[in-house]
Amino acid sequence: MKKEICSLMSILLLLSLSKLVSSKLHGNSASEMVRILNQNRTARKLGKLNESPGLGCIALQYAELCEGKCNVVNNTLTCEPNEADFTQVFAPNCGVELPTFGTITGHVLGCSSKYEKPEVAFSDILFRDNKTLLVLRNRSHTEVGVGMAKLHKGTFFWCLLFSDGETNSSFALEDNGRGIKQKRGCYSGSAFSCSNAHMVCARLLNSFLGILLSSFFLFRHCVCAPFLKK
Repeated sequence: MKKEICSLMSILLLLSLSKLVSSKLHGNSASEMVRILNQNRTARKLGKLNESPGLGCIALQYAELCEGKCNVVNNTLTCEPNEADFTQVFAPNCGVELPTFGTITGHVLGCSSKYEKPEVAFSDILFRDNKTLLVLRNRSHTEVGVGMAKLHKGTFFWCLLFSDGETNSSFALEDNGRGIKQKRGCYSGSAFSCSNAHMVCARLLNSFLGILLSSFFLFRHCVCAPFLKK
């Protein structure tokens, strides 16, 4: 019986460790949203969209501009920046080379009073009506950028920007984006996890507690038990 208990505790410990690793590897919700977008498109025999870090960073800038404008009753967002903001504010903040600034062919915005996983945000917040679904399924799109951030009073904002630019040649980041200082949120194509500390810390804390608890029982039943019986 003791052998079975030890085996079970070992499995629990491995599961906790895998959860901890997973929380580190899959921390970019914006890139996860791109994956879900492309799954939806390819299921309808539409071309996959290139994940553009430059466009994603601009999407994050756009989302931050919408701070305080979320209707948390129905998770809707009305926010239209000046056209000049894209080239005079957003692009410079991201380090996007202006000669490579392409045409933005569509956008989708959404917000919620709490963090929702990308798959939930996709269906319940961003693409819940025909208007936004038409944007997603537009055949002229070739690339997409997604920004997500926790802003006003804990509200989460999503911004998706679409373009018909050529892969790897539009919205190019200066020095591969090394000059961008990401202070909050995340954008697709970035190597960094979302900077909303409570999201990352909650995952790490839960994983750590799971590992600690599993290790304690494993040690007690498999190591200490023989000595306690004596």
